[in-house]
Amino acid sequence: MCVGALCVMGLVRLTHPPLAVVAAGCLRSYTIKAGDYCDSISQAQNVSTYQLAAINQGKINNGCSNLVPGDVLCLAEDTKEDCQTTYVVLPGDTCADVASKNALNMTILYLNNPQIDETCSNIYTGEVLCTSKTVQVPPIPSSGVALPAPSSASTTLAATQTPAVPKIVVSSSSPVVHVTSSSAAAIPTAAAAAEKAPSASASAIDDGNDENLPFCDEL
Repeated sequence: MCVGALCVMGLVRLTHPPLAVVAAGCLRSYTIKAGDYCDSISQAQNVSTYQLAAINQGKINNGCSNLVPGDVLCLAEDTKEDCQTTYVVLPGDTCADVASKNALNMTILYLNNPQIDETCSNIYTGEVLCTSKTVQVPPIPSSGVALPAPSSASTTLAATQTPAVPKIVVSSSSPVVHVTSSSAAAIPTAAAAAEKAPSASASAIDDGNDENLPFCDEL
């Protein structure tokens, strides 16, 4: 089409993808590549499955199916909440296995991975867990957060939810953990744990097995 002296020949509007932008306050970031999925990013970048989901809540959907190559994900916003010591769950792993392999207090494992349920029945192969020996975990977002899990329903955490209490006995030798105000739940001190847990000597005296007691006619 020609207008006066100006002839416009088949104008084509070119659009360019927006440049990747890192959110203000982001300490670590990652640019998505083709073929990436949430846990592959977590494994490669030493960021737990929970931390990646919590920090990118509202950006990553429940199934982690909306990753766009070239887009940028934030991996950490606060050094005190950035767990870079991680472990990839192997087939057959239990929480006790993870804690043992990483010389961890079980309570710390649960606090740093608030998506784990009380009986540790929802961890899965390939999931990335924080295995720091101190509490390094971002708080659950006010709107909650959903963590995608392959072959199962996603785990959804409400903002008011606290980490599950593991069904274990905490020994009196467990380290005292100092929890910041941003932590989701308080940790028992060694003294408090000692009150709840029987001592080794007490266990040796009464092991709960009455078969070892003599019959009356043997006395």
